Amino acid sequence: MNSITFLVRRGLGVGVVALVLALHVPAPQAWAQARNLPDFTDLVEQVSPSVVNIRTLEKIQRNTEPEGQAQGPDEEMQDLLRRFFGIPMPGPRQQQPQRPGRPQPEDRQRGIGSGFILTSDGFIMTNAHVVQGADQVIVTLTDKREFKARIIGADRRTDVAVVKIDANGLPAVRIGDVGRLRAGQWVMAIGSPFGLDNTVTAGIVSAKQRDTGDYLPFIQTDVAINPGNSGGPLINMNGEVVGINSQIYSRSGGFMGISFAIPIDEAIRISDQLRSNGRVMRGRIGVQIDQVSKEVAESLGLSRAQGALVRAVEPGGPAEKAGVEAGDIVLKVDNALIEKANDLPRQVGNLRPGAKATLQVWRRGAARDLSVTIGEFEPEKTAARTPAPEEEKKAGSVRQWGLQVTELSEAQRRELKLKGGVRVESATEAAARAGLREGDVITAIANTEISTVAEFEAVANRMDKNRPVNVLFRRGEWAQYTLIRPAR
Repeated sequence: MNSITFLVRRGLGVGVVALVLALHVPAPQAWAQARNLPDFTDLVEQVSPSVVNIRTLEKIQRNTEPEGQAQGPDEEMQDLLRRFFGIPMPGPRQQQPQRPGRPQPEDRQRGIGSGFILTSDGFIMTNAHVVQGADQVIVTLTDKREFKARIIGADRRTDVAVVKIDANGLPAVRIGDVGRLRAGQWVMAIGSPFGLDNTVTAGIVSAKQRDTGDYLPFIQTDVAINPGNSGGPLINMNGEVVGINSQIYSRSGGFMGISFAIPIDEAIRISDQLRSNGRVMRGRIGVQIDQVSKEVAESLGLSRAQGALVRAVEPGGPAEKAGVEAGDIVLKVDNALIEKANDLPRQVGNLRPGAKATLQVWRRGAARDLSVTIGEFEPEKTAARTPAPEEEKKAGSVRQWGLQVTELSEAQRRELKLKGGVRVESATEAAARAGLREGDVITAIANTEISTVAEFEAVANRMDKNRPVNVLFRRGEWAQYTLIRPAR
């Protein structure tokens, strides 16, 4: 008696018989599909020796505590993880007993990330945010050798960094062609999520040229990326690196099915400058820009919404000398089309300072070409904190936004070349989620320009604090918009 006959006699019905048949009868089409699924084993063996773990340490001063005192919450959590998982998890370094009450220097682990070997003589690429602020960088290879690395250079705008270890004969990665990458293709990531070395995850390319408001457009994937994967490679089915895993979209802090990688062609361009100069030289023309809406395009006679709307021109800057005016729409830089506003700083930034370029602008119903000499993008500036007499210091805050601001001094206004605005002293909760941070200068709220703390408070008090509000702020040379969304 076979199992199907037994189930029928027990009265489980035709539906169960069909289920058993579906499980036991061969399905050639399904098997064919299964055979076509990718096998990553060879790729893992090929690429994993080129992927490294990166630990960063910082020096802190710590008062030693009497022996026998209870562990802090971090130590208790690490001990719980070690006992629960049965494996060592990243935790604080054990210290030798010191004389109580006196501050002692201590190497404290800042974070864990990933990287990959660019050259056989020890140049390694990772994310800038992995190594930024570190006093010491430790690189661990797959054969468990550890090296102290020195930071060759880090570029915060693109989040690319290069470090160097003293070693030779290392297995370097092969670089792929991002231009041939297509949505729907399989890709693989190797990294150290939560400190678990050489973890392999895979998925597909979800989109290319994904604009997240950062300096570079990203490759979007559904590859599982978690804290610790940052700086690791995104690999195509030829075993070539096509991106650096950099960011995730998350409401929980963990993976939610959307991750972003820096295109490797852009990263290589940045790394070449970091290795040559220790920094990245970018072009600039000195304009503040905004998106071109459909309504604006129609009113100006453009066939579609495209280009970058010039809102302001820096006095004496390269754009003003070239004849660019507020209200112009930049359509091209040389032969590169400007489809949206963020394309302009990217295209100009790729040009060498001092080079000549042709801007095609739309002005009063017609296109015209302007010749501009590219300037150099200065290092990122924020409004530095300057001491002021207590009676002169004016401050304001909006509790519902988690935002505290102070008056700009005349020195700060001169340095940043601003006529007004207020300096962000602290940004928490909704303001922090919107991307604001200390040192930013807010110049407008809800499309209303502000010059002083009093004006800031007057505008803020008129707003419904439970509704989103747009904020225009300056960070470095660039003005940008963000939306503060109060939590409900």
